[in-house]
Amino acid sequence: MQSYIFLDLDDTLFQTLRKCAPSVDDSALQVRAFLPDGTPNSFATRKQQWLWQWLAKGFRIVPVTARDVHAFHRVNLPFQEEVVLNHGAVILDKQRNIDAVWMDRMLRKLPACHEKLLAVWEAVERYCRLHDGFKPRLVDDFDITWYGVIKHSDGTEATLKKLLDDIIKPHPHIRDGSLYWHLNGNNLAVLPSIINKESAVSYLMDSYKQQHSEVLTFGAGDSKTDAPFLALCDYALIPKNTQLFNALVVA
Repeated sequence: MQSYIFLDLDDTLFQTLRKCAPSVDDSALQVRAFLPDGTPNSFATRKQQWLWQWLAKGFRIVPVTARDVHAFHRVNLPFQEEVVLNHGAVILDKQRNIDAVWMDRMLRKLPACHEKLLAVWEAVERYCRLHDGFKPRLVDDFDITWYGVIKHSDGTEATLKKLLDDIIKPHPHIRDGSLYWHLNGNNLAVLPSIINKESAVSYLMDSYKQQHSEVLTFGAGDSKTDAPFLALCDYALIPKNTQLFNALVVA
């Protein structure tokens, strides 16, 4: 039986120093990712280091991340399998070439969503010009605009929630399901509905099941948007005190 784990990266396998628990011994942290200028930016605790070592012994590890290709290349881990990038918009094969079948599927659907994304983004940028501290940007990867993300200089979710409630949620293209939003910490994203981790993971699962007579699948993730792809797997791993963990505990 062949075992795979579909593994979210940020806040699952590592996180920024600010998000590490105060009790964590800094000397025990290992650098896992870097900023574009080479500055260490994300770190793994002892438990996360052990988790990686354990997974690497028994699983084929498939990263499933919001990172673009440049940010993924700044992750300091030896991934060997396919890679899901940009919330599921892009899949790379083992040789780090674009999966042409998946890309063709996305590009056939994307034009219908693109104009709607830009309409929402115009409203977002208009709001951000009137309020200090917002940092909106459209995410371009492989010369394609996929989705938009907003951060705020105060680093709080509450400030972004005001933008979300006043501008994004009421927009017709959100209300009709063409686009959806995702808020987790200092990260507010607006995405076409065709872009999601669940669809990309399902596509890869189908491929793996054709290659192997039996497949055992695990999923690991911290965010509410990870839940749909975790639900596809035989088992799910959810880090403690994360958005998805807290949502399940409260529920």
